[in-house]
Amino acid sequence: MLSQAPPGAKKILVVDDESAILQTLRFNLERNGYIVATAGDGRSAIALAGSEKPDLIIMDIMLPGLDGIEACKEIRKSSNVPIIMLTAKDQEIDKVLALELGADDYVTKPFSLHEFLARVKARLRRRSGTEESSNEAIALGEIVLDPSRQSLVVRGRQIGLAPKEFNLLLVLMENRGRIVTRQTLLDKVWGYDFDGEQQTISVHVRWLREKVEIDPNNPRHIITVRGRGYMFKE
Repeated sequence: MLSQAPPGAKKILVVDDESAILQTLRFNLERNGYIVATAGDGRSAIALAGSEKPDLIIMDIMLPGLDGIEACKEIRKSSNVPIIMLTAKDQEIDKVLALELGADDYVTKPFSLHEFLARVKARLRRRSGTEESSNEAIALGEIVLDPSRQSLVVRGRQIGLAPKEFNLLLVLMENRGRIVTRQTLLDKVWGYDFDGEQQTISVHVRWLREKVEIDPNNPRHIITVRGRGYMFKE
């Protein structure tokens, strides 16, 4: 079901099987000027993500039938829409898995509405900035990254990337020739309040090198600048 809002308002899909949470979130989002669509299960969420083209999806991990992690995985096959997962305190493993499969952020239940709305606004603001600056393909030598198609071609071969890998490479290529600090990468790729270890970046950089570099052990493009961060060289 879809609510009404002023023209130009952002559309948010909220997915939760608990009616009280669903209605509370819908009420508060509508009060803040958003258009809200709702679903109570994973399969409905996938269908609405395709038909309604929301600007943001908020989805509980624990859903009947198809859970939130699997629904996120399916949505990611055709869309790069930001996804915020709702998780319980004891779902640490699910939290990490959701982020690796394509979720952009998570909010732990119980949460304050102030925190929740701040996450929503920050995620929508970040998406708008990304769309404005990153819609054209970047071709650097034999590497071509196309944000509009979410595609990477390396030496004539199509390479598959997970969402975090893609966004990490995008930030590095947009800032080619300049040092990008680890903190900047955490902010831009994982979110302004991501509290994970910075080792997360090292792991993703290693995965990227295996897909981009001729010799991952002696990288020519994704360079570590010791003590400062990383740099993409043509």
